[in-house]
Amino acid sequence: MGNTTSCCVSSSPKLRRNTHSRLESYRPEPELSREDTGCNLQHISDRENLDDVNMEHNPSDHPRASTIFLSKSQTDVAVPYKKVREKRKSLYINHHPPGQIRRKYSSCSTIFLDDSTVSQPNLKYTIKCVALAIYYHIKNRDANGRVLLDIFNEKLHPLSKSELPSDYEKHDPEQKQIYRFVRTLFSAAQLTAECAIVTLVYLERLLTYAEIDICPANWKRIVLGAILLASKVWDDQAVWNVDYCQILKDITVEDMNELERQFLELLQFNINVPSSVYAKYYFDLRSMAEANNLSYPLEPLSRDKAQKLEVRLFFSCGCFLVLGDL
Repeated sequence: MGNTTSCCVSSSPKLRRNTHSRLESYRPEPELSREDTGCNLQHISDRENLDDVNMEHNPSDHPRASTIFLSKSQTDVAVPYKKVREKRKSLYINHHPPGQIRRKYSSCSTIFLDDSTVSQPNLKYTIKCVALAIYYHIKNRDANGRVLLDIFNEKLHPLSKSELPSDYEKHDPEQKQIYRFVRTLFSAAQLTAECAIVTLVYLERLLTYAEIDICPANWKRIVLGAILLASKVWDDQAVWNVDYCQILKDITVEDMNELERQFLELLQFNINVPSSVYAKYYFDLRSMAEANNLSYPLEPLSRDKAQKLEVRLFFSCGCFLVLGDL
């Protein structure tokens, strides 16, 4: 440090100065082809172009690609999505006559807000939304079906000792069943709402990378593997695999280890979740919740709540910086 002599060697051509201290015209040397240099490595610009081509097929990697669960939630027995929303709205209004409609609207004197933000989502309703997204994944899966990997097959790797029905793979689980399964894991392991969103990101990334569908025969083990991985990536104090064996009494540590290992391999060890992708999934979950009358609870904005909200929004940037490093 501080020495005037530089030890760096430059490969650029030397430019000589004439008596008038003007630069001579530079004639670039002919470029050598990759065959001449013996280098067949792909240039970085060529690799970057591949991302744009595959962007539509990797919504869990790119912020501009639409999420799979949102598009599946808008598919309802070939009925236009607009008509479905109008039907749900009419049923809601008929169920709640005028004067008894529970929806709250802001006014000049009162502002109604929910307590969920992108950096600190509401835990209960986030889990409900994730369970609903998984439900639509199962309901509107590919009719032809895809390869069912053995590691996720609950018949080969049961989560409980109780015998499964012979036709269990033919009946789609209800949304409440999915919600109870996810809620049990999150409650027992004390996981956060952010972990639920990362779980959904990993789930869609698995379905895209491995080219498989989530169905009644594998949904529990796929969700379990996504939660296991998301809890280790997101939480500073991760839940150990043996802890999940205490929640699911009949599962072994060896099975959990193998589930985690193969899940990572199918993800190609890509556990990075950019902040833009995380935010996209958060807002798409809210859009799906609104379309399905699963609204977040609204409360009047008080002075104390406004101050807490201001503090939470202030630390949102710090949260996104951490997410960007995952």
